[in-house]
Amino acid sequence: MTDLPAHPLEHVLFEVKRTIVGQDVLLERMAVALLAGGHLLVEGVPGLAKTLAVKSLAAAIGGQFQRVQFTPDLVPADLVGTRVYHQHTGEFETVLGPVFANLLLADEINRAPAKVQSALLEVMQEHQVTIGRETFRVPEPFLVMATENPIESEGTYPLPEAQVDRFMMKVVIGYPTPHEEHAIVERSLQPAPLTQAMLTPERLIELRAHVDRVYVDPAITDYAVRLVAATRSPGLVGLGELERYVSYGASPRASIALVLGGRALAFLRGRGYVLPQDLAELALDVLRHRVVLSYEALADDLDADAVVSRVLGAVPAPEVVLQSR
Repeated sequence: MTDLPAHPLEHVLFEVKRTIVGQDVLLERMAVALLAGGHLLVEGVPGLAKTLAVKSLAAAIGGQFQRVQFTPDLVPADLVGTRVYHQHTGEFETVLGPVFANLLLADEINRAPAKVQSALLEVMQEHQVTIGRETFRVPEPFLVMATENPIESEGTYPLPEAQVDRFMMKVVIGYPTPHEEHAIVERSLQPAPLTQAMLTPERLIELRAHVDRVYVDPAITDYAVRLVAATRSPGLVGLGELERYVSYGASPRASIALVLGGRALAFLRGRGYVLPQDLAELALDVLRHRVVLSYEALADDLDADAVVSRVLGAVPAPEVVLQSR
């Protein structure tokens, strides 16, 4: 197992940080999702530069960016496209929707009804859209970043558990520190710098092939499976007191996302092998939206992060011995 040389995504993140202050975790998770072929669900109050972050990342990889503001009156055709009839020619023309981009920002996804959410989640899974009898592939790489506003509940349609499971990670972002907010205000007094393309979508696809060659030890895979299994039956790891708080644990998609995300994170940090710390670092983002809590947990003011953190502390990490070749 040998370390990999520095790769262009370091330059991509540096270019994005010329525009974005702070949000290091969000930017890193976006890079992990790009490399692993997953999608992100981001929860944060308005004004935290969620839109600017994904727009800057799209510019830095030379990709197409589209933003859709989800509203209760949105219909699936507004998202994926439709067939338009031209009366003067008597023919139908297919008009593709905004999902045909490399990075799509689905702003306030919980404001759209179930049909629109399902249309988006279908293209996330299949990377294609069927309009009439024709099927159209979305451009690669393809990343959906959906946002939820935690401070409003009126006029919203919460994502069903089975649908939210399709997001690889859910990242919760908070307010900037006073130092970061001072830098944000100072930057707002100057013209915004133009984000330069440091990569191409084609090159990013090549990088994904390198990620696929990052070594995953069987002990790492076993660690991921044990972590996810412990969310279903906390009593197996000595956390019997949590059994009444968990209605449903994470699905096998979580185990897959942990390993794929860990592999991408290892590559992002210049390693050719995955460490247990990579999985532990991603565990909250991968598991928090997949653990369904009981009413007792809500009554006792216990959230999914607290449950996952307890599980993470109870499941022993494997000892991976690094040997130089």
